[in-house]
Amino acid sequence: MASLNDLQKTIGYSFKNVAYLEQAMTHSSFAGGKNNGSNERLEFLGDAVLQLTVSRYLFTGMNEEPEGGMTKLRASIVCENSLYSFAKKIDLGSYMLLGKGEEMTGGRDRRSILADAFEALIAAIYLDGGMEEAQRFILRFVPSIEALKSGKVKLGDYKTILQEIIQQNPEERVSYEVSEQDGENHHKIFHATVLLNGQAIGKGSGHSKKEAEQAAAKEAIGLMGYETD
Repeated sequence: MASLNDLQKTIGYSFKNVAYLEQAMTHSSFAGGKNNGSNERLEFLGDAVLQLTVSRYLFTGMNEEPEGGMTKLRASIVCENSLYSFAKKIDLGSYMLLGKGEEMTGGRDRRSILADAFEALIAAIYLDGGMEEAQRFILRFVPSIEALKSGKVKLGDYKTILQEIIQQNPEERVSYEVSEQDGENHHKIFHATVLLNGQAIGKGSGHSKKEAEQAAAKEAIGLMGYETD
């Protein structure tokens, strides 16, 4: 495992209490599944700091963007795919404490583990240095307002974007059904339907269940009147 001193140099922040950083880099598999020693609670806090930072960034930088547009942009920035790419930029997996099972099965490069660790790192910086330091760190990775306005930022995680849109109405519930499978075993085509409170609002196909669900979510977003490309 790489040195946490090297990580501090990479992120440009020196911890006054390095215990925060140590916890942020400790996966539950290493901590024996106990929340107290792992980064799971930090993930919760880091997600809140991330959401607020990105929301404020979009609100102040995109004065003419309507609520729906900002919601979609925020979802694209804070989704698991984006957080994974941010984590890879600083080689976060090299600093993780993992259990033997996770280590042997490629946990250092697992998308969910790295995305969660990135959120935990945000929380660690916030607890150690305050909101200003956490925001400074986050905004190193967020696309510029100019890039967002130009449409050069590609939106890909349509399931997350759809969930963000629907969550504006807390009573609404989204679910997915894989309805059919076509093709040979080595080249299957999956068909998915996305449901809002049990009613179909979009359909899509793909070579995996995940791809089909993403396509269904993309269609639903388009039918709601949002741009999807």
